[in-house]
Amino acid sequence: MSLAKFNRIVAIDARARTATVEPGVRNLAISEAVAPHGLYYAPDPSSQIACTIGGNVAENSGGVHCLKYGLTVHNVLAVRALTIEGEVVEFGGRCLDVPGLDLLALLIGSEGMLAVVMQVTVKLVPKPQFARAIMASFDDVERAGDAVAAVIAAGIIPAGMEMMDKPAIGAVEPFVNAGYDTTAQAILLVESDGTPEEVEEEIVRMKTVLAGSGATRLKVSESEAERLRFWAGRKAAFPAVGRITPDYYCMDGTIPRKKLGAVLRAIQRMEGEYGLRCANVFHAGDGNLHPLIMFDANDADSVTRAEAFGFAILELSVEVGGTVTGEHGVGVEKINQMCKQFDRATLDAFFAVKRAFDPPGLLNPGKAIPTLARCAEYGKAHVHGGNLRFPDLPRF
Repeated sequence: MSLAKFNRIVAIDARARTATVEPGVRNLAISEAVAPHGLYYAPDPSSQIACTIGGNVAENSGGVHCLKYGLTVHNVLAVRALTIEGEVVEFGGRCLDVPGLDLLALLIGSEGMLAVVMQVTVKLVPKPQFARAIMASFDDVERAGDAVAAVIAAGIIPAGMEMMDKPAIGAVEPFVNAGYDTTAQAILLVESDGTPEEVEEEIVRMKTVLAGSGATRLKVSESEAERLRFWAGRKAAFPAVGRITPDYYCMDGTIPRKKLGAVLRAIQRMEGEYGLRCANVFHAGDGNLHPLIMFDANDADSVTRAEAFGFAILELSVEVGGTVTGEHGVGVEKINQMCKQFDRATLDAFFAVKRAFDPPGLLNPGKAIPTLARCAEYGKAHVHGGNLRFPDLPRF
């Protein structure tokens, strides 16, 4: 069967504001296809030019505007999928609610372990009439992190709220010329969208909160071109960092917003501990960290330190009340850290769900759920300060 058959936009219903697409359709292609109707698909990962809707469903992807408009799980109405028995099943539906258990939410983010996605129906939203963005500079990363919590505490839900620290700014600005403040220790990009009147009122409120949180400079986009430049820099952060280091290791922990400042300070301390630089670029509004640990893949010791650094960030995320993944999934890479986050009873429940959908364990086998033996060995490694690797994957 040709893969091209899974790259089609099957239907667009502008009146119902939905699009039905196959899993190989790129995220950005949906918005491009519905633009003539004044609509777009809100979740916008930085990789949206390349990532597919099937992958977004598997990982429950977010993006710059997920704070206001939600993650993939909030923007998908229905998924048609193939079970391990070969049965085609429709999860969810076109209505606001469907009878029975919410199996659609269970399927989204399940990393291909429960069923094979064949078709996805997504919600579309109207393009905002107007949008402006604020670039807020801070002379301290902890103050910048605390400002994020202050904005939300003030009852403001921006269309997007992203944060970049000085190493990230220094990598991005020469690459994109986005107009970033290269003297700042951190910047926040905060956007408002809606009617012109709504936007102007919200911009004033946000500026007041940011100034009160210690912002040293506030720059509001004066044109649509300038607003797009602000976001172009954020979206190009990963390739920009790739220009200044042989390799980088991207983590994906998620933490409570009120812990952002403390965690960023801890990551700075870890740079000294592991002898590696780290640029922080992340979805500040929902606490989804994307630290980019810079290392050299041709140096075995550098690789080992990069992995240890990344795992330390994930475990810190759990310790402060967060999780090991926001949108990049668990797979094999983070399976050991699940032992730290979840107790045995919870892991057993995960196994039970997996067995209910896939009794032979053939769908993406060995992914996302650690065995009892693995967790026991991982616990011993922590007690004795070891650095264990698990080349063999657990099977069901």
